[in-house]
Amino acid sequence: MAQLNGTLMQFFHWYSPADGTHWKQLCQSASELAQSGFTALWLPPAYKASGGSLDVGYGTYDLFDLGEFDQKGSVRTKYGTKDEFLTAIKAAQAAGLAVYADIVFNHKNGGDQTERLEAVPVDWNDRNHEIGGPQPIEIYSHFTFPGRGSQYSSLQWHWWHFDAVNHNALDWNDHRIYRLKDKHFDTEVDLRHGNYDFLMACDLDMGQEEVKGELAYWGRWFLDQTGVDGFRIDAVKHIRSGFFRDWLDHVRHHAQADLFAVGEYWIDDIHALHWYLAKTGGRMALFDVPLHYNFHRASRQGNYYDLRTILDGTLMEQQPALAVTFVENHDSQPLQMLESVVEPWFKPLAYALILLRREGYPCIFHGDYYGAHYRDRGRDGQEYEIWLPSHRWLLDRFLAARTEFAYGDQYDYFDHANVIGWTRLGDAEHPKAMAVLLSNGAAGYKWMEVGRANTKFIDTTHHVQTPVVTNEQGWGRFQCHGGSVSVWLQA
Repeated sequence: MAQLNGTLMQFFHWYSPADGTHWKQLCQSASELAQSGFTALWLPPAYKASGGSLDVGYGTYDLFDLGEFDQKGSVRTKYGTKDEFLTAIKAAQAAGLAVYADIVFNHKNGGDQTERLEAVPVDWNDRNHEIGGPQPIEIYSHFTFPGRGSQYSSLQWHWWHFDAVNHNALDWNDHRIYRLKDKHFDTEVDLRHGNYDFLMACDLDMGQEEVKGELAYWGRWFLDQTGVDGFRIDAVKHIRSGFFRDWLDHVRHHAQADLFAVGEYWIDDIHALHWYLAKTGGRMALFDVPLHYNFHRASRQGNYYDLRTILDGTLMEQQPALAVTFVENHDSQPLQMLESVVEPWFKPLAYALILLRREGYPCIFHGDYYGAHYRDRGRDGQEYEIWLPSHRWLLDRFLAARTEFAYGDQYDYFDHANVIGWTRLGDAEHPKAMAVLLSNGAAGYKWMEVGRANTKFIDTTHHVQTPVVTNEQGWGRFQCHGGSVSVWLQA
């Protein structure tokens, strides 16, 4: 799974237009993205979700409908049709880009028919605590897929394929979590709320043999249909870790390839991430959520944040080979459920940290590369207009520096609370050196070793115009402006 000097783009954001042109736009952009230095793309969920053509894709309805059947009010998904999806994958791969598909196995939503059964209400804050005994409820747990029928799979989903729900059609004001009678929550999940198996909708019972068999079959089918190079796996902390040990082994054996996999375990706790990586035996990487929160806090605290600690308690620091590093994503962007914005002034500093160091596999967010404009309601019920500025000009320079200069030994200079830096000395195939300096306070400088005597270095960001010339010992006095970053490349 090593992605040495590779760079991933999350090729969507939550508010990407729902006009069905996304896959076409990928075809148009693939070659340009590859030339810019990207090596892989994480695509949004490509199958039909409960909201049809308006749904971002995480309310999974039919895994087998990739925009082919008239279901949930449309044939296409938010992003386009199945044919357009397959064409986009081929275009990306032809440009030299690996393609990772977003998969959501935790739950299903938008059932076609209701079923009546008994279930036990449990406390939202402690799912191990029952609130009374079994009672009759009616739930949308029968998935018949009327537009697709039995094409590709004849399985219809019923209540016994799930272990919990958060709705009761007998009383739509009843928003309690119900554990279905004689069912148990999965183990090997996050322990928040006592047991964090349940997240939303109809929660899949990963101990049920028919469920495991269908998801294994779908994995084989999806690979045969699409030829993707790996997966981004949603909400893994809510799913028994043993399931993914088996599932990833199964699909890799089928593909006869070491498919890449990264899981979303959203928690600002490095110990929980270490636990999950151990439980899955290194079969998947994880997003470095603690690093994201360090960036978030640093961007809010300004020069009160001690930059010497920016990597503390992160996967980038402690398990870099299994760390997918990121600055922002579709869940953390403004007005989303996990909103934890990295302020625009700090994003160039954060991207320099993930793109120009040797640790981790960096992921650039679509909204940060292209910018974004949208409206939505916040948690306070008020409507807001959001503008995400494009950082593409700088990111393209970072990508070029990563491709040509980010190799070899790395010397760190994390010795000042507000000004930190590092150098990369290159290797036999990439012999030129690089120095990076950033500040969250006033303008600063730092003497750093680049191993090149009497050599000129140019700031590729154009923030500092005057070149640096190293001394006879290969050290240079590199500088940056306040609240900024400079990337010095050997001329």
